[in-house]
Amino acid sequence: MKIADSKTKLTSDFRDKIYWILGFVGIIWVVALVNLFLGYRLDAWGLYPRTVRGLLGIFLSPFLHYGLRHVVANTIPFIILGSLVILQGVEEFLELSLFIIVVGGAAVWLLGRPAYHIGASGLIMGYFGFLVARGWYERSFASVIIAVFVMVFYGGAIWGILPGAWGVSWEMHLFGLISGVMAARLLVTRPASSQLPGDSAHNWES
Repeated sequence: MKIADSKTKLTSDFRDKIYWILGFVGIIWVVALVNLFLGYRLDAWGLYPRTVRGLLGIFLSPFLHYGLRHVVANTIPFIILGSLVILQGVEEFLELSLFIIVVGGAAVWLLGRPAYHIGASGLIMGYFGFLVARGWYERSFASVIIAVFVMVFYGGAIWGILPGAWGVSWEMHLFGLISGVMAARLLVTRPASSQLPGDSAHNWES
């Protein structure tokens, strides 16, 4: 009876965590559909470096995408990598997401090209960097297995940090990745007492 109760609790706990991921994705899709209806005018609220309005874009840019194809391309990796992060706990997932958005976004705002930087890819690269770096810093069996899985299936994403195709914000990818690695370092080396539970006009860059 205790084993059955334990399995039920684990299933319920995992389901509750996945709801957070699906909630984030749901918000992204709702914003994308509204943006489509408005002719993508919401993208003007994206992250535009070294402007006052662009400061607000630090927080809004992960939810803005230029076209449904852009949203589709980010949805699956966000669900998979986000789910691997949230296994450690909802609080860690939220803290990590905020850290990546603020630190990575601030770096793009300070150093990025003058263009609208939008999309969740910076956040996704942050999850990627965090999961791989956590395997290195923590070196537990589970964290190493997850790091290997992420490298095997998403290692090619690392090339996105290099300047390349027009319309792709390599700055968001690069600084998202760096902020994820920084977060892993801070979380893993944090004292035990503070550990988290769970172990131009339209020059678009996305």
